Amino acid sequence: MVRILSADAINGLLSLTELFPVVEEAFVKQGRGEVERPSRPHFPVGIDVDGVRNGVGTLDHDGHATGHSPLGTALTMPAYIHGREVYATKLAAVHEHNVEHGLPTVNAQVVLTDATTGLPLAFLDGTTITSARTGCIGGLAAEYLASEPLRVGVLGAGTQARWQTLAIAAGSDIESVRIYAPSDSRETCASALRDHGLPAEAVDSPDAAVSDATVVVTATTSTDPVFDGDWLQPGTLVVAVGAYTEEMQELDTTTFDRAARVFADVPEEVAEIGDIREAGLAESDLIPLSEVFEGVEGRESDDEILVVESVGSAVLDAAAAEYFYVKAEERGVGEDIGL
Repeated sequence: MVRILSADAINGLLSLTELFPVVEEAFVKQGRGEVERPSRPHFPVGIDVDGVRNGVGTLDHDGHATGHSPLGTALTMPAYIHGREVYATKLAAVHEHNVEHGLPTVNAQVVLTDATTGLPLAFLDGTTITSARTGCIGGLAAEYLASEPLRVGVLGAGTQARWQTLAIAAGSDIESVRIYAPSDSRETCASALRDHGLPAEAVDSPDAAVSDATVVVTATTSTDPVFDGDWLQPGTLVVAVGAYTEEMQELDTTTFDRAARVFADVPEEVAEIGDIREAGLAESDLIPLSEVFEGVEGRESDDEILVVESVGSAVLDAAAAEYFYVKAEERGVGEDIGL
């Protein structure tokens, strides 16, 4: 039997404060090399679908359509934490134009498998798991690295912008939240955060979101920097979670020039994104975020500007999925079906 855990089931089981130590421990295990985390392939999908569907595409001699760009990006993310009885494989997709249809930009499913027998155990809504564990990265970064008081400036107004803010608030006291996005979505995002009791407001420019912030979060799919690094106040923590390819860029070179240290959840993969490439940095310039949780690296003065870059790690998905699966079994949540 395989247990199915829907988005509603995951949300019903979720406690960000409970998930924080799960994510933190997963980072530590990853930093110590006590995990299996194969490379994460990502590839374009939906190429030529619209053209063929609408009868306007052309086919080459092999029957393949030509001349139309992809509709999204697919990612496969497997991981195993040594000593655990389960391992996970996440199937994720990023479709930037989904927002035009009222659909989430990121969608994912997680398959949990018995590490001792290879039998399938659970199929979980990976979209919520991804949002929650990524939010915990920002929440933990703020808890360990931010200077008080916490005034949060958020660039982006989608799902992850909300989760980052909620997770930061779960681990720290927030004085204010300012949201900017180049659309009315900023008003929607701010309203949703206020519904959670946060002092959030929408602002009309990235400058207004960044200039007075002690924590700046970027959660976009931008290919160009979303704010000017000169706007950052001394002591600001920048948490960038949007870029994950070499074409994507959220931070400018000024931000890195001013930063005392740059932390990365997966240094070898972060080194390949547009932020780092444009700044002329290499993997050796990046400090594994896990070292912060081991007490090795961190903030040395209140005036330091620090940057945390995240592309996401399947190790966190494996740890979070196991947390939800165990909790679901304990509480009898989910539906068991035979395959």
